[in-house]
Amino acid sequence: MEVKALQQMLSQFRQVQEKLEKQLDEIAVEASAGGGMVIVKMNGQKQLTEVRVEPDVFKSKDQEMLQELILAAVNDAARRVDEELSKQVKDLTGGLPGIAGLKIPGMF
Repeated sequence: MEVKALQQMLSQFRQVQEKLEKQLDEIAVEASAGGGMVIVKMNGQKQLTEVRVEPDVFKSKDQEMLQELILAAVNDAARRVDEELSKQVKDLTGGLPGIAGLKIPGMF
């Protein structure tokens, strides 16, 4: 591969990376468990930004159930962030030769 072609490809990688970083800040997903008994919101950095628990959950005083609902909602939110990131990477890299379908370690 020519040096010029390699430099051009690296420049395209940088552009894609910059766009991805900007889009990462815009990602916000919501997930729920227990039919909406627990609702969580998560950003593109996989940080929880909100947790809501319906008051009825506390009436049962079932600590184990609440823990399971929170765990399920958080895991679902993390999965949704991964799906959104994967979709955005695919959209951004679709036109770049050599990176379509590239798996970036630690991202998905």
